[in-house]
Amino acid sequence: MKILVTGYTGQLGYDVVHQGLELGLDMIGIGSKDVDITNKQAVSNYVKKVKPEAIIHCAAYTAVDKAEDDKDTCQLVNVEGTYNLVKIAKENNIKFMYISTDYVFNGEGEVAFKETDEPNPIGHYGRTKLEGEEIVKQLLDKWFIIRISWVFGFNGNNFVKTMLRLAETRNELNVVSDQVGSPTYTSDLAELIIDMIKTDKYGIYHASNEGFCSWAEFSREIFRQADKQIKVNSISTEEYPTRAARPKNSRMSKQKLLDSGFSPLPRWQDAVERYLKQLQEVN
Repeated sequence: MKILVTGYTGQLGYDVVHQGLELGLDMIGIGSKDVDITNKQAVSNYVKKVKPEAIIHCAAYTAVDKAEDDKDTCQLVNVEGTYNLVKIAKENNIKFMYISTDYVFNGEGEVAFKETDEPNPIGHYGRTKLEGEEIVKQLLDKWFIIRISWVFGFNGNNFVKTMLRLAETRNELNVVSDQVGSPTYTSDLAELIIDMIKTDKYGIYHASNEGFCSWAEFSREIFRQADKQIKVNSISTEEYPTRAARPKNSRMSKQKLLDSGFSPLPRWQDAVERYLKQLQEVN
């Protein structure tokens, strides 16, 4: 199976390509320097040349705060870029997977959001990702949408790396404790993505590592496993203002994964342990 993966230079795209290669699939990973997805003709020419059987669209403008001031670029990448890929997929009957986000929800309440719940994003980034979802659903027949949250992986920056870096110079940190969700290890997610793309079990799925935590709890677990003696002070969202509003409830139900016969991702604490080992092996 030949699979084209956008966003190869990012955390998830990198792991998806390498997971596929390990399984003997014909993987083609591209970054923005290889193909500008906002250029309709460039996308069309490239896809027609490589002739993939499936496209996994991991590329996105994900700078949540910056998106509030750079709305045009965010819109161009997340909406126009997605449309260009979807259009060529439709014309060539190519299976399509779109990676979305918990930010399509408003983050209210404490109940885990289901795939069938009505999206209602509170920021520009979430709105553009939801527009991308709508394009996929409206134009294609063979599509998957996977909503993910709190991503960390080997190739790129993330919360875990930030905490470890801060631990080098600090012995005390203030971390938000009233935003709750599920961390997602891209290595685990990549396995699920490859399993899923080989099926015809189309639709919307939520995928993250099992269990919920706050950012403060996440950071404490990172420091515990990394054997770092850092005091973590729990603070509220209001005490840590950001340009873009953050959803306080990023819990997502993964029941549909189970109902469709897919294996759930391991617990997030287990994922952190394996990730820290991965980082140690290369340092």
